[in-house]
Parts: sequence; structure tokens; C-alpha cells
Amino acid sequence: MSNEQPHGHSTSGLSPGVEKPPSMNPADALTHARRRPSVTTLVKAIERADRAALSKAITLIESTKAADRDFAERILDHLPKKDGLSIGITGAPGVGKSTLIEAFGIHLLQRGHRVAVLAIDPSSIRTKGSILGDKTRMPQLATDSRAYVRPTPTGRASGGVAESTRSTIRICEAAGFDIVLVETTGVGQSEFDVYSMVDVFLLLINAHAGDELQGIKRGIMELADAVVVTKADGDQLAAARRASSTYRRALSLSASRESGWKPPVLICSGRSGDGIADLWNTVESFIAQGLPGRSLEHERGARADIVREVERLLGAQFVGRPLVKRDLDRLQTKVAGGDTTPRAAARALLDAHGA
Repeated sequence: MSNEQPHGHSTSGLSPGVEKPPSMNPADALTHARRRPSVTTLVKAIERADRAALSKAITLIESTKAADRDFAERILDHLPKKDGLSIGITGAPGVGKSTLIEAFGIHLLQRGHRVAVLAIDPSSIRTKGSILGDKTRMPQLATDSRAYVRPTPTGRASGGVAESTRSTIRICEAAGFDIVLVETTGVGQSEFDVYSMVDVFLLLINAHAGDELQGIKRGIMELADAVVVTKADGDQLAAARRASSTYRRALSLSASRESGWKPPVLICSGRSGDGIADLWNTVESFIAQGLPGRSLEHERGARADIVREVERLLGAQFVGRPLVKRDLDRLQTKVAGGDTTPRAAARALLDAHGA
């Protein structure tokens, strides 16, 4: 759905077979090819829900280049703040997140909402690439003019939540998408990241999930505003009902929330659509209570984001020094060879260069 053009496309204007003048710097040509519109132009286009502008702004937010991030910050500074509803959706791989999200999104479109889906994909540590296949798994939403599906790589972030997700939610809301669904890559304690930035948090569980959830069930279920047993259709329906009873009993043993909200356990089928309306009714009931307890969690999450960004900026500035780079090359060999530890090497760098 994005109209972004591949980076590095030639704009030299030379006819085929005509050799570039020797004085032309390839880096200058690339810079010209990547020349971006002004902040004002992009902001106005985003407010018109222009998909190309929206995708461009998110790409700048996700960039690892300081210049791109600075430009993205200027865009965010000029965008009007619009209130929307953000819903985090998490669950173990194979639970059927994409199928349920598409059915849920279609239901919301039918009720007059405009929906953005931020599908966080796992990145390869080695290549930094990601599968980014959620558009193919959500074909109806991906082609509906009232929806916007944005696959985005996790990059360096932990817990399956991209570093840029908070800002991306804001941009989607500014573009008029009043509901933003954030799909994470998995479950675990690090899902506090997404919990701290969304208004509603849903946990999806497979009817046959058992031992693999025991280690994380307590922490993640304490966060969930609702638990959804998925794939509740056909031969799986009876198992889904049994699972819902089991998790309902488990939740009844948990400490009550100060708000009085009791997370329900629902059964849904993304394939048949059964239970999707009940899921939305549950979200509306939660919202009607004033998003209990969310403000403090949002502030804690925002504080953690600030601290991480300070650490990133200071670290990048320090490691970018030429003399530090020289010593880092030497120390990485010692750490890799077992002659010292990463902590000791880091302390040596800091002591040697006055940090």
C-alpha cells in the first residue's frame, strides 16, 4: 500500500550509454535522489491521509540515521495531536494474530472506524532484515482505502516492539486513523513495552496452549485487559471452550485490580468471525470505565523510553569518536578471544577516554 520508491534510484538524467562526468560524486547523486519534501509539505499530506507521505514519515522514524530521525522529530513537532484508541494485541507465534486482527479490523471498518495496523515483525540480528509478510496475511485490510497496514521491523528493540512504535501510533492518529492495532511478535515480560504505550491490551491464546505458556502466563495475564482464545471453530470449538473455562478460573485467583475491572476470557474465530463483535463490545466496556489505571503506566513507559534514548544518544556519540573506535577494534578481539569480559572492556574504554 506504500508508494515509497526504492532508495538509490538513479536521477542523474543521463541518457543510456552516456558516461557520467568524472566530477560527479556518486554520493551527491544519491543525496539528490533521496531529496525529501519540506516538513510543511509532509505534515499537510499526512493530515490528508496521503499514504505515500504517511509511509515516508514512518520510514524516517524507523531510520537508524541521525539526520532522518531529526527530520522525523520536526514532522512530529508540527503534527496536530489527535486522540485515538490504540489496542495492543499479543500472543505466541501460531496463535492466529494476523487472521484475528484482519477479522477485527474489518468489523471496525464496518462500524465506521478507520483502522491502522502496525504489524511488528522480528528482525534478523545478522542481516537486520525482517519477513514483513503481514500485508499478505491481511489481504482485505491491506487493500481497503479505510485501512492502513504497516509491517515494521523490530530492529534493536526487545520484546517484539519497535523503538519507533510510540511515534508511529501518533502519526497514524494524525492521519485520521482513529483506531490503531499494534501486533507484537510474541509474549513475555518485555511486552510491558507495548502495554505501556497502548490504551487496551489483548492476549491471544491457542486452545491447546499448555506447558509452553506456564513460564510466562502469570506476568502476561496480569497485564491483559482481556484474554482471547483463538481458532474457536470446527473441531477446535470444544477445546476453545474448555480452555476459556480454565483461564477464567486462573484469572479468578489473581489479585483484583484497583479499578474493579475483571479481565474477561472470550473465544473468537478469525476465520468465521464468531466472537469478534463480543470482542469489540468488551473493548468498549473497558473504555467506558475510563481506561482504568492506564495514565500511570503510560508515564512509566514514556520515562523508560526517554532513558533508553538518552543512553542511545550518549553511546552513539561516544563510540563515534575516532580514538574510541580504534580502541574498540582492539578490545573486541580480546573479548572474542576470552581474554577479557565485555564489562571490563567497556570500563576500560570509559576510563581511557574520560567518560
